[in-house]
Amino acid sequence: MASSSSLFPPTSSLFKPTTSTELWTFTSFFSLRRKKNRSFSQFNAAYTPGLSLSSPINKSTSRRDRYEAEQDSISVLNERIRRDYSKREATRPVMDSEEADKYIRFVKEQQQIGLQKLKSKKAGDGGGGDGDVGGGFSYKVDPYSLRSGDYVVHKKVGIGRFVGIKFDVQKGSSEPIEYVFIEYSDGMAKLPVKQASRMLYRYNLPNETKKPRTLSKLNDTSVWERRKTKGKVAIQKMVVDLMELYLHRLKQRRPPYPKNPAMAEFAAQFPYEPTRDQKQAFIDVERDLTERETPMDRLICGDVGFGKTEVALRAIFCVVSAGKQAMVLAPTIVLAKQHFDVISERFSEYLNINVGLLSRFQTKAEKEEHLDMIKEGRLNIIVGTHSLLGSRVVYNNLGLLVVDEEQRFGVKQKEKIASFKTSVDVLTLSATPIPRTLYLALTGFRDASLISTPPPERVPIKTHLSAFGKEKVISAVKYELDRGGQVFYVLPRIKGLEEVMDFLEQAFPNVDIAIAHGQQYSKQLEETMEKFAQGFIKILICTNIVESGLDIQNANTIIVQDVQQFGLAQLYQLRGRVGRADKEAHAYLFYPDKSLLSDQALERLAALEECRELGQGFQLAERDMGIRGFGTIFGEQQTGDVGNVGIDLFFEMLFESLSKVDEHRVITVPYQSVQIDIDVNPRLPSEYINYLENPMEIISEAENAAENGIWSLMQFTESLRSQYGKEPFSMEILLKKLYVRRMAADLGISRIYASGKMVGMETNMNKRVFKLMTDSMMSDIYRNSLVFDRDQIKAELLLKLPKEQLLSWVFQCLAELHASLSALIKY
Repeated sequence: MASSSSLFPPTSSLFKPTTSTELWTFTSFFSLRRKKNRSFSQFNAAYTPGLSLSSPINKSTSRRDRYEAEQDSISVLNERIRRDYSKREATRPVMDSEEADKYIRFVKEQQQIGLQKLKSKKAGDGGGGDGDVGGGFSYKVDPYSLRSGDYVVHKKVGIGRFVGIKFDVQKGSSEPIEYVFIEYSDGMAKLPVKQASRMLYRYNLPNETKKPRTLSKLNDTSVWERRKTKGKVAIQKMVVDLMELYLHRLKQRRPPYPKNPAMAEFAAQFPYEPTRDQKQAFIDVERDLTERETPMDRLICGDVGFGKTEVALRAIFCVVSAGKQAMVLAPTIVLAKQHFDVISERFSEYLNINVGLLSRFQTKAEKEEHLDMIKEGRLNIIVGTHSLLGSRVVYNNLGLLVVDEEQRFGVKQKEKIASFKTSVDVLTLSATPIPRTLYLALTGFRDASLISTPPPERVPIKTHLSAFGKEKVISAVKYELDRGGQVFYVLPRIKGLEEVMDFLEQAFPNVDIAIAHGQQYSKQLEETMEKFAQGFIKILICTNIVESGLDIQNANTIIVQDVQQFGLAQLYQLRGRVGRADKEAHAYLFYPDKSLLSDQALERLAALEECRELGQGFQLAERDMGIRGFGTIFGEQQTGDVGNVGIDLFFEMLFESLSKVDEHRVITVPYQSVQIDIDVNPRLPSEYINYLENPMEIISEAENAAENGIWSLMQFTESLRSQYGKEPFSMEILLKKLYVRRMAADLGISRIYASGKMVGMETNMNKRVFKLMTDSMMSDIYRNSLVFDRDQIKAELLLKLPKEQLLSWVFQCLAELHASLSALIKY
């Protein structure tokens, strides 16, 4: 048997194991001197794509010929590693056992808190049947709420079309029972209503099309099982990615902020009596800042006018009074200006605290002055749009980032915001959080405070949804003007504003009307908004520039034209521009013709009609998630793997995965402790040894690369091939042995041995981890070969392979298993 201390033949002095204890670095293999225009064609091989080690091999062919007929499996593995191991993956920390245990407990606690706060559900309140997760909350569907033609998912059978509920009599019984009838691609199924309520989910897709690609087969569930397995693996990968990202945040440390006695005086300036939810949000944020050592990442979800800004003001005071800077990020200039005005007024009595606004309203000289003040720490609170995220803005001692309406920012801005979260406290305010944010809060990976109780004087906004008509517009405007109020008139695009202006000027010749949009000169826009706020302008014709935050007490009617071109969250925000006072407010939502609207647009309008009560921004965001999707955690892809099972079952599987996350951990073993008892030690040809400039150094670097990690080994191999061309057969076998040992260490396999026609792998993994890994394997050949037997993975081969082929088989098998590691927590 081969020695476990080295992968190279002990008889050759060239391959003595390295004694160096230095860690191999990425730069070392790039230091190899490149030889110009040299190739080693004698050992270059030709490959036939598609052939693998499972392909039948003619015994009469030589070993070299057989090798040349095989696919280059190292290149295939390297490509997979490069694809899977992004820059973040390559440097992802490996948790130790204590960290993993502590963190998993923490996530479970967070999950329960997130569900209780955001869903307002108590344990056992969800009414779900067996298999419910998340403290009684269930995504299962009530069969009586289904309509004929709706697509549903049966957990065990798959996707079908709901036909209806009818009474039927079972054989041998005279009493009729209610059955749910579901159509599948190969027949009709019926199941009792009680059973259906435990097994059925709506099939929703996060995109325009609600139709599944195909219906499942009633008599063959294998395709559905594969789809469900794929969804489970995708979910587990999401959970692990989230856990590692969150762990990185938890490792960050900052001293808790001191509890400032002056906070009571600052809070007393708030002119209203806080609601119950507001008080709880104040407590949550204060605890985050003054009792925890990890940076805050809290979502404040509450309707427009429910007091989110006050929560932010108190957080700002806590941070700024401790000598740190606070940044307030708003999606529009209009909203940034309003925040600046509110903050300036609130902090006007504190002469040592300076507030600055950075926007395109400023001259170049003013901007430069503000940038210098920020860098030197002379500006304590900085308000602005996405320009605050630019490279020219250098903060002196940033402690808090307040983000208002995160969903209004672009992908790049969101990524920049995310980068702040590992080092500073972040408070996100939203009436309708983006589905991705909502998703994080629901799964417990983000702290959240829900403000759902309206201020006592607030009354619901009356929503009118109908086809457009000039008479309806005139009637709505006249009603508001007659009671001394002001009107917002919103269009989706700048084109059309002038046309509406002409129409309204003819209808109301003695009324002051103005236009506002983002492409106007800054001073013109600022003056227009100021006059509207002061009540001089009675009708403001505008784009959705007024969507977020604008608080005009006397404007209590809003008209939105071409409503189908707005998103659900946008419409909810626009509607929230009115109804800030104790007057009944009206929102008129006009569409051109229902027959011209898409299914998605109709669904948005129906959701808006249903969510008319105060404090339903969270519920609306949930509906939005079902209509337009929630994307993935680290990108903006809309559908992902959700389409395999539908959103509702996907979420239930997600919560189930979170509740069992401690069962999906793989315990790595040290690289040097792995034994490879497969006696294969090929010698390198003298021609290849002479071809290498410094063979001893290269072999030493190969071993160090393998010890350092799979990414390092891949980098080394690619660099070696780039400089010297494709290696000969014997060198590839030696490289494969390095790969096998490295992957075994990552998988928690301590020994690999061969006995007759059987390959055995001694491992510390549990059966659930093994199941998850084999479920993820792409190749049926390797998946079906493996059997888990207590602490061993065994594979019985059909025939006894030569030792080089046996090693190659083990290499391919481990490569398949190793691909599953992204769905596991490593420590």
